[in-house]
Amino acid sequence: MRKSKKTQLFYEYFEEWINLYKVDAVRPVTLDKYMMTLKWVRRLEPTLTLENLSRRSYQELLNGYAISHEKQTTLDFHHQVKGTVLDAVDEGIIKTNPTRKVIIKGRTPGKKKIKFLNEYDSQQLIKQMQLSDTINWDWFLLLILKTGLRFSEALALTPADFDFNKQILTIDKTWNYKNTHGSFQKTKNESSVRKVRIDWQLAMQFSQLIKNLKMNEPIFVDKNRIFNSTVNNHLRVLCEQAQVPVISVHGLRHTHASLLLFANVSIATVAQRLGHSSMTTTQETYLHIIKELEAKDSEKIMQQMAKLV
Repeated sequence: MRKSKKTQLFYEYFEEWINLYKVDAVRPVTLDKYMMTLKWVRRLEPTLTLENLSRRSYQELLNGYAISHEKQTTLDFHHQVKGTVLDAVDEGIIKTNPTRKVIIKGRTPGKKKIKFLNEYDSQQLIKQMQLSDTINWDWFLLLILKTGLRFSEALALTPADFDFNKQILTIDKTWNYKNTHGSFQKTKNESSVRKVRIDWQLAMQFSQLIKNLKMNEPIFVDKNRIFNSTVNNHLRVLCEQAQVPVISVHGLRHTHASLLLFANVSIATVAQRLGHSSMTTTQETYLHIIKELEAKDSEKIMQQMAKLV
């Protein structure tokens, strides 16, 4: 039995592993990523068996993937495949860990688009929004800008999620917009379940906008299927009209976080508000902003110390 297992093709073992450990255990979008990784493993190493999986052959697999992907994407690929390999080691199918001391390569990243707006540009963008007395995509964009919600979290909001007296918004689900008919699903992780405070103006506006809507039905979802690209295109038009850098809907989430950080809100508070699983995620995502703030803090320290004479 062990001999036949060792001679099993690696991509077949990977597929079995996904079905055993990931199906019905991770969100559909995460499972899709694993299935895409499986396709690449099969494409790059169609004849590689478990017994021939060595540090060299594993590095060759990563190198093959890195030819057409950036370094960060290759690292994500490695993390998914590594889980399978380590389980094979634990089962005794592979004697040593072939993922040890691997080198992550990748294509040179293309020029990155601006991911967030500053306060002035955010104000200019809001001025272009048609904030009428009925729910529309402009209200959706404003809500994300002011709360930092993820796209799928904002889509899943119902009137029942608003507590206007306490100015609290409860985030405990997302909307699977990639499904033809759409449906509620779990949040990205446990940390994503949270309560987000909203300002009094937004609370007053939404209290009027949703007062006649059904309590447990999505505010922004109608009978038509929703596409992320549709909302992004609408935002692009608004950005162009406002003459500000074009960003994505997710860029509004980045904008929210950056505005808070520049306002000296603590990283811990920003992480909780965004629903990050740890402050490390927040620090890594907004490292450039944190470094800029640290430079300003350093100047403040020197100025303060210079007063002590």
